Amino acid sequence: MLLPRLVMICLLAMAPRSAGAIEGDKELFPASGTETGKLVVHAATDLEAMRPLVLDFQSQYPGLAVEFVDYVTNDLFREAIDACAGRVQGGDILLSSSVDQLVRLANDGCAQPHNSRDTVNAPDWANWRDEIFGFTFEPIVFVYDRRVVPAKDVPRSHEELADLLRSKPDDYRGRIGTYDIEASGVGYLLAFNDSRQAPTSYGRLIESLSRTQTVIRCCNNEVLGEIAAGNVRLAYNVLGSYAYAASRTNSDLGIVLPRDYTLVLSRGAMIPSTAPNPVLGKLLLDYLLSPRGRAVSREKSFFFSENGPLPAEVDGPTSLMESGIGRPIRIGPALLAAQDEIQRRTFIEDWKRLIEGR
Repeated sequence: MLLPRLVMICLLAMAPRSAGAIEGDKELFPASGTETGKLVVHAATDLEAMRPLVLDFQSQYPGLAVEFVDYVTNDLFREAIDACAGRVQGGDILLSSSVDQLVRLANDGCAQPHNSRDTVNAPDWANWRDEIFGFTFEPIVFVYDRRVVPAKDVPRSHEELADLLRSKPDDYRGRIGTYDIEASGVGYLLAFNDSRQAPTSYGRLIESLSRTQTVIRCCNNEVLGEIAAGNVRLAYNVLGSYAYAASRTNSDLGIVLPRDYTLVLSRGAMIPSTAPNPVLGKLLLDYLLSPRGRAVSREKSFFFSENGPLPAEVDGPTSLMESGIGRPIRIGPALLAAQDEIQRRTFIEDWKRLIEGR
């Protein structure tokens, strides 16, 4: 275990970063009663989506204050490596949409296991070695602007999206948005899994995107903001939770689950091996996996569940998993391939060469 960890630390030390320690955006949730402890959450997940979960968790533990530190995925990963090596103090629990990065951390000895009556609620594809647990169910969707995309243009598969861009390049040039996979860990994870899920259709889609001056942004909310502002007409590989949350306040946003296959992401939770207060981190982990936590997640935070129906406004089958088009990204050793440094660098360079014309 020691040699892979040293290799990973060396590789990350060579990666460009801003001067000084990595800083995330912090928000403190004070204890509602007499404070008996403080849980520190380091996360790469939208704070507004987590807020209902944190507040409901605190209603169960009124003596706990929660310090929530929000990072982008790549910065959270680097900070976790530094904490694992003892260079900085990390959080009591890590939450990240870039589950491949969590798997890499666990593989290199940076996680501690946890087993409880609540951890057994995680499906087998969302539990690796009782160290990484998936706590959400989030389909990866297309989002379009109902104001300017005619019904006949709305793609319902990756092939249809590629065909649309081939047949109407002028209509959609500079009007298609997606992740910058170099800047975003989850963007890279989704693109990598697309390439493995359907290599032929992925190749056609990337080739079509390369012709249309694709707009790339760091994160979901920026891509969705470009649609709301009228700069982008259609977005590819958006997390369904963010898309649906945005659509609740903006009815111009249409959401489609692609019918050839729909990737499903489960955000990961991990207790670091060097967590200052692992008992508190495990309390939150158990809550997130409990029936109560899952109900709050489905109703107030992430809006989708493995066994429940889709929200009525989403264009898709009644049940994603029963329809057979759902493709969960399994949390496990297969994700280590996505984190192989040479493969990752080559994949990103090829993607940039096509998408950005470099």
